[in-house]
Amino acid sequence: MKLIKALMLAGLVAGSVAVQAAPLKTELAASGVSAVFKQMNVPVEAPFRTFAAQIDYDAAKPAAARASVEITTASFDIGDAMYNKEVAKKEWFNSAQFPKASFVSTSIAPAGAGKLTVTGQLTLKGKSANVTFPLTVKAAGAKTVFEGQLPIKRLAFNIGEGEWKDTSMVADEVVIKFRVTASPAVAAK
Repeated sequence: MKLIKALMLAGLVAGSVAVQAAPLKTELAASGVSAVFKQMNVPVEAPFRTFAAQIDYDAAKPAAARASVEITTASFDIGDAMYNKEVAKKEWFNSAQFPKASFVSTSIAPAGAGKLTVTGQLTLKGKSANVTFPLTVKAAGAKTVFEGQLPIKRLAFNIGEGEWKDTSMVADEVVIKFRVTASPAVAAK
């Protein structure tokens, strides 16, 4: 009887290891994260120059996937050094106190051919919220490309305090756009 229990336990452990997704190596040069918003009703898209993404994904087992992204808030580049310095201040990202924004997935579910639904926790400026968004996945040779858009309300995260709460200057709606290109991680020898 003990042998049967031991075999069953070994089978369960082996099964749980088998459904884990494979780690991928993010190719930062072919990846990007940006924020799209309206300033005085004019669309603006600006990239975050520094970020890291960790993705464990196996196309045969998408529900076992995991993802996390960490963004350096002071790397937000509006295209002008003075404005970049301004958005790092306390009223905006408060990069001195909150140098990183992050997303950590809690579930990833298949949503049709080449599509996933991702749920997780987004943390910006010390505030966290559960979010869900669609993600497309496509093979590009040996690489995998993940693309998505996550709409948020900036004021829910205190992005734009004081006079900047006025949404006639900068809209409350922001879309975080991302494209992550990844390749199979090389196993350590």
